[in-house]
Parts: sequence; structure tokens; C-alpha cells
Amino acid sequence: MNLAKVSANGQITVPVEIRKLLGLRSGDKILFVQKDNGEIVINNASAQAIYKAQRAFSGVSEDMGVYNEDDVQNLVNEVRYGGSR
Repeated sequence: MNLAKVSANGQITVPVEIRKLLGLRSGDKILFVQKDNGEIVINNASAQAIYKAQRAFSGVSEDMGVYNEDDVQNLVNEVRYGGSR
């Protein structure tokens, strides 16, 4: 179990173990989701966006070789700048 203290400004520092588990990097956003039972779940918002996009394009992303945030960024760069991936 990890514990974080809320500052007077409502800020917390995410413990290093949790950052590692969530794959959080500097600048990432955290998504707070309340489940039906009232439990609050914390997710890496970037990772959740990738997973949601992959589900929406089931099969298509894999066919294009898009598996993670870096692959998406490479695809965006390719479209923007006309370079190869």
C-alpha cells in the first residue's frame, strides 16, 4: 500500500512505485474513474486513450503496426511531415 499527502492546493505526489506501475512519465495526465461501488480507480490517461483507440479500431491498429503511444506519435508525424515511420 502506498500513501500520498494532499497539499493545501489539492496536489499530491504519486509514489514512485505507483508511477512505475502506471507507466507515468513527467507531463502525463492521470485519469480518476469512480466505479459503481464508489471506489476510485487511477489510470494513466495516455495509456487509456491508446487502449480506447485500439479497441475502436480493433484489428486495424495491429495491421498498421500501431501498438503504443510512440507508434501513434510516429504515425501522426508521418501524416504531418510526410516522413516514413
